[in-house]
Amino acid sequence: MKKIFCITGMAMALMLVLNITALAQDEEVKVRNANEDPDPVEVKGFKKENLFTGGGVTASFYSGGSLLGASPVLGYKLNDYFDAGVVVNYVYTGSRDVYNYNDKLRQHVYGPGVFARAYPIPFLFAQAQLEHNFTNVNYTASGSARISEKYSASATSLLLGGGLSTGRAKGGTTFFYLTILADVLKNRNSPYVDLSVDPNTGAEKVRIVPVLRAGVNVGLFQKRYNRYDPEY
Repeated sequence: MKKIFCITGMAMALMLVLNITALAQDEEVKVRNANEDPDPVEVKGFKKENLFTGGGVTASFYSGGSLLGASPVLGYKLNDYFDAGVVVNYVYTGSRDVYNYNDKLRQHVYGPGVFARAYPIPFLFAQAQLEHNFTNVNYTASGSARISEKYSASATSLLLGGGLSTGRAKGGTTFFYLTILADVLKNRNSPYVDLSVDPNTGAEKVRIVPVLRAGVNVGLFQKRYNRYDPEY
């Protein structure tokens, strides 16, 4: 009799544990979903989960020189097709044989900018970026034809181009990207042009240097359970 009573008690205890576990699981699902309404939550105005950071690196190599830099960004996803943001730019440029054989030109460029991207499809985008850069230049002469000098300058650049991304999915802002851009303003003080001088006439020639940038977008304040995903 005691054995039967013990078995019955154990069975009742097991059923009680299973019921509590089931209730806990149901409650956990409610917390995970965060909303029992089948309709998506519509939040108007500024949405902090649309913010993203990240940035890219710059690399361009041409005959007699190179261009290297970094550009951290802070952006905002306007909608499923457009992003916009601000960028802080730093670029180092090194060139040789600028005016005479074996002379050297070193410059450090820094400045703010703004950008906009349009995504006709998730993995393809067009980009426009407006920058105003300040330049510190150190020129080292190789002979007596010119003297070494240092000077500062500034220039506004408008970079236009496009790129590929690993996929800008709806509801998310995290992905890798690769862009190719060109400074269409062609200011002689721009870090994105190649400046040469005709030794016979002294005339300057400004050539656009294609700029490659690889980077990453990292979404900020993303909801853990995809509350803002359109599928919910």
